[in-house]
Amino acid sequence: MYGFLGPNGAGKTTTMRILVGLMRPTGGSAVVVGTAPGHSLAKVGSLVEAPAFYPYLSARDNLKALASYAGVPGSRIETVLTEVDLTDRAHDKYSSFSLGMKQRLGVAAALLKDPQLLILDEPSNGLDPQGIVEMRDLVRNLGKGERTVLLSSHQLAEVEQICDRVGVILRGKMVAEGTVAELRGQTGLALTAEPEQAAGEALVRLLGPEAVHFDDDGFRLDVPPGRAAEINRALVTAGIDVSELRPAARSLEDIFLQLTGDPVATAEVAAGPLPPATAAGGSAS
Repeated sequence: MYGFLGPNGAGKTTTMRILVGLMRPTGGSAVVVGTAPGHSLAKVGSLVEAPAFYPYLSARDNLKALASYAGVPGSRIETVLTEVDLTDRAHDKYSSFSLGMKQRLGVAAALLKDPQLLILDEPSNGLDPQGIVEMRDLVRNLGKGERTVLLSSHQLAEVEQICDRVGVILRGKMVAEGTVAELRGQTGLALTAEPEQAAGEALVRLLGPEAVHFDDDGFRLDVPPGRAAEINRALVTAGIDVSELRPAARSLEDIFLQLTGDPVATAEVAAGPLPPATAAGGSAS
């Protein structure tokens, strides 16, 4: 499961269209399932932008037409309808479907060839909260086994929960790439204690002033989470009440905003625990 992130206009959809052969790159190169883009479509399934089907045909008949075009056995139709939980509505016309059902039928079409690589561009776009949860569960299941899923999404919580690796693109260039844990870097600790002044003085004595930060939510400590027991013991011994002490991981949203919203911050993150990634051959646009 690979999450492909970036602000609007960064080049995500352009990159995906290049990978499936719908656009020709002006420079650079790509390899898709061992071949040039567009040369291995039998092994690739994709849902790029909004799905489009014949409105007057049922979900099943739309898939029959696609299976015929792609030379896919008809037995795959019932399999993919089951995978996306549309079996009960398979006889209904596409025009009667909700947005969430249309998206799921688009995913079913992308699965018809049982692809090695599944490319999904914003599959949760426009869905209500319940639809987002259902799509997230569906995509998580699709990434099990030997299949690779390339997922572009603005739902950062979705990406954080289901993706193994993440790449962030900005103005056609990859600015960071790695696991979610790698992008977050060292977590540190969050601490709430009373009285605050005495707690702050004790923490500075124990950890040094450069490691202790205070804001409205309490203390943030730039130390390895493994020192939590030592810090708790020192504060309690000093007569300070500790009500909260936990790892303080940055969310993927924090990382994304830092990478895409501030050129200086982007450079700082790229120069941090994770080296900046570069797009093969140059710009993705």
